[in-house]
Amino acid sequence: MAKRQGTGIMIFVLSIGGFFLYAYLLMLSEWSPVVLQLSILMIVGGILGVISWLGYQMATTSKSPPSFIEDDN
Repeated sequence: MAKRQGTGIMIFVLSIGGFFLYAYLLMLSEWSPVVLQLSILMIVGGILGVISWLGYQMATTSKSPPSFIEDDN
């Protein structure tokens, strides 16, 4: 249990540090336009990736036979 808690604390601290690093790069550095462009690229790529995965799943999944629920009456 202690290893799991340590991992959780590490993830928590690193995510907060990552936020502050991102905020610094976005607001205070000369890399701001590049950081903004890459952020938007990753967001759009992620959304389109999920949509393409859904389309792939719909195209490749075989149709299952309908299931009928029988009443006890």
